[in-house]
Amino acid sequence: MYNPFSLDGKVILVTGASSGIGRGIAIECSKMGAKIILCARDLKRLTETYNLLEGQHHIIMQADLSRQSDIENLVKDLPSINGIVHCAGILEIIPVKYINSNVFDKIFNINTLAPILLTAQTVKLRKLLSNSSIVFISSISGISIANVGEAVYSASKGAISGFVKAAALELANRNIRVNSINPYQVPSNLLNKFTEVFTEVNMESTLEKIPLKRVGKPEDIAYGAIYLLSNASSWVTGSNLVIDGGFTLL
Repeated sequence: MYNPFSLDGKVILVTGASSGIGRGIAIECSKMGAKIILCARDLKRLTETYNLLEGQHHIIMQADLSRQSDIENLVKDLPSINGIVHCAGILEIIPVKYINSNVFDKIFNINTLAPILLTAQTVKLRKLLSNSSIVFISSISGISIANVGEAVYSASKGAISGFVKAAALELANRNIRVNSINPYQVPSNLLNKFTEVFTEVNMESTLEKIPLKRVGKPEDIAYGAIYLLSNASSWVTGSNLVIDGGFTLL
């Protein structure tokens, strides 16, 4: 049956695949026929994700992407791939007056430098096949909104938006597309680190701000990633896909 969103036969690298959005994207892409290369630091949680995938021949590649040596070794060992989804990231609440070089380096190394260096290495070593797709999981923070205490986080995500546009132009002649997805809050280990748990009060407050009246799920972001990885988006590059339930409309 004709399906332009099929990922059948495609090999997709998903970073940050041990939990949250990354895990959700890996699972949903496997359901669409992709062979998934799972990457993160925590082998136990990567294995949990692996066991949730559909299909066969998936691969686990453990790496700490905050280390350039791990990035280089990862790319050297990669087979030829058809796409990357950069999901690894951290969120830390730091008031402006407490920002220092250590804080800046920690957040930017994971959220900005790591996915950019990984992209650069895959391009340099020609691991990405023609008609490949690179997808950055960014945020509406720093691009559409900002929150108190998230100055460095927002800056790290805003930088990704600029990189996406320039890289899309540069890689177009190799038929490699570069896009980002900018979600609003999606319950995950990353978010729950600061909210502890979505209490009833937290949930009501959040829903009041979202026109579609529900929080996002990892699957919501995964479906956007599937679109950008598939042939259905073959004429889409340099774009920022907002998936926020309408939050930025208010």
